[in-house]
Amino acid sequence: MPEVRPTEENDDRGSVISLLERVASVVLPIGVALYAVLYLGVEEIYGVFGINPQQAGIDQSVLFSRLMSTLVLVLLLGLPLLGLLVGLAWLVNVITLGAAGRAVGWVRARPWVAGLVAALWSGATYWGFYNFFADLDLTIMVIIAVGLGMVTFLVPFQLLRRRPVGRAGLKVLVGGLTGLGLGFLLILNLSSAAQTMRDTGQANLLLSTVGFQDQWAILTNAEDDKPLYDGRWMMLLGESDGTYLLYDCDKQETFRRPMETTNLTQVQLDPEREEGFVCGSLVEETA
Repeated sequence: MPEVRPTEENDDRGSVISLLERVASVVLPIGVALYAVLYLGVEEIYGVFGINPQQAGIDQSVLFSRLMSTLVLVLLLGLPLLGLLVGLAWLVNVITLGAAGRAVGWVRARPWVAGLVAALWSGATYWGFYNFFADLDLTIMVIIAVGLGMVTFLVPFQLLRRRPVGRAGLKVLVGGLTGLGLGFLLILNLSSAAQTMRDTGQANLLLSTVGFQDQWAILTNAEDDKPLYDGRWMMLLGESDGTYLLYDCDKQETFRRPMETTNLTQVQLDPEREEGFVCGSLVEETA
């Protein structure tokens, strides 16, 4: 019986499906791990104002709904970036007359070399984790990353590389560690952005992308509609259990206000501040 050879079309389909599977095996663990630590970042944001997300009415369902637009934006930006990286890899391989591809194949075929690369990369992902608890300089972080990779990850990763199931698990593990590392770096930047927000009354794009609403309003009494707190602008952090969580920029303090006795008027989202504006004007006067 004559041998049946796969058609060129089937080869193309197989290569496309294989490429999608490889991309998904790396991207999905990164995305899941990044989302898993994102709630810690939200806690850091509200912790700057002396409250937790639950007090502002932010739970996992609310956080996910706020992040839907962010996920769409990341997808729209990530696909062209991924395509660009693939194109650059192809171009480098063409320029080097296939030497780059052969080098990658040589690394993948040797468990010790591939395990060493994955171990060093996984050690480097702890950069954000350690800086979350202590401010470390570059030299110390390099020593920690290399030492952690060599002592902790090298031998297990080398053993995983010997079998197809182990290689698949290694991709998931490295992708998860990468997502966690990126997540802790994001937390550090979110905390810094929240402190800037507390001091200047102006949110940046990073806070907006994770669903933080830079919403301000003037409070009035619900009974007679008279302005409260001298008609000053207050930032609405959230609402929960029948109360508003508000931030007084002029006094730099967070307080609660019952919803049934409070009206929000002249509500503004992402107001523009004049250059050099800072919070705490009434704090300076009382001091």
